[in-house]
Amino acid sequence: MTQRKRRRFGSIRRRSSGSYQVRYWGPDDVRHSAPMTFARKSDAERWLTLLEGRVIRGEWSPPSARRITLTQYAQAWIAQRSLEPRTRELYESQLRNHIEPYLGRKTLDTITPQTIRNWRQQLLEAGRSATVAAKSYRLLRAVLNTAVKEDQLIAENPCRIPGYDKEVSPERPVGTIPQVIALSELVAPRFRALVLLAAFTGLRWGELVAVRRCDLDLDAGTVRISRKFAELRDGRRVAGPPKSAAGVRVVALPAMLIDAMKRHLAEFPAEDEGLVFRGPLGAPLRRNNFHRSVRWSQSVVQAGLPAGFHFHDLRHTGNNLAAASGASTRELMHRMGHGSMRAALIYQHATGERDREIADALQFRIERELKEMGPIEGPRLGVDGPSLGQAPQKELGD
Repeated sequence: MTQRKRRRFGSIRRRSSGSYQVRYWGPDDVRHSAPMTFARKSDAERWLTLLEGRVIRGEWSPPSARRITLTQYAQAWIAQRSLEPRTRELYESQLRNHIEPYLGRKTLDTITPQTIRNWRQQLLEAGRSATVAAKSYRLLRAVLNTAVKEDQLIAENPCRIPGYDKEVSPERPVGTIPQVIALSELVAPRFRALVLLAAFTGLRWGELVAVRRCDLDLDAGTVRISRKFAELRDGRRVAGPPKSAAGVRVVALPAMLIDAMKRHLAEFPAEDEGLVFRGPLGAPLRRNNFHRSVRWSQSVVQAGLPAGFHFHDLRHTGNNLAAASGASTRELMHRMGHGSMRAALIYQHATGERDREIADALQFRIERELKEMGPIEGPRLGVDGPSLGQAPQKELGD
């Protein structure tokens, strides 16, 4: 009589009622029971075989994932993270407006790549932009990454579709130096230095309005950035550190800007811990109030800037000017307050004007060093030999 082999995956036992119960050890090292019993042992064995295949293919998810909806998990994910107030508001808004209406009631184990493709298509058909879809996708991917790697609720992240995380934002306009000067002359005197500081340092609005008198060292010609203000949807203003560790920095000012800041402080003095830029009644600046008080939309057009030029575009202007002045990637990262090269590289696109300046500087150095060499015997570049830019002819066989 041959002895029947014991199953290597899972076990089956007959209950007193005559039905069969299945148990197995999951990849999470927890013993689980099948969600149902089976009338025949062959049915129980077939169920275990199919389940083993799912485990081998990495498609298994624990039973708990079948009880947790995306809304429940994502809301807890946001609540449990140490986020800046403005970032928390942004994530809550993306979840509430772009994710929950389509996916919120689905349990984690039922969300597949096809579900994600359908969701994105629904977003676009509902009029959401590709940028909104990409940002919402990145948030959803981060949430589900935690479900995979930390909580082990699902085997794989369904947000693994190439290109869905990419957004192509239209290139923002930048101003010229004369346009920036003209704009600073069109706004109220108390805001002239603010416009110039934004354009020639590339600081963010939240950093600019948080600058105190003690942050300025006009003898050294620098401004120290150690905090920022964030405006929340409910009107509250929250002070906090810059967006990243790289945001804490000291930025050098051009001489013209040092003079402008001295004139500003002479006309609008501030105590050591006092804000450099304030409203007419001494209150901290709010973006909406500032735009109204300086008639921003009309002022930018009068200065020769395109309609729709935002205050944040002054930051783009400053970064472009710094890049065109020869700042390296690392130097741009420092001025911008970024910890990665990605944003800095945007401003280092080659321009014909800058390329000509590089070529002219190279020519100047060539001429200077050739002059320092003095007369020498034999052929010399640009003298007795081949001219600059003309390669010597190769011999046959080279």
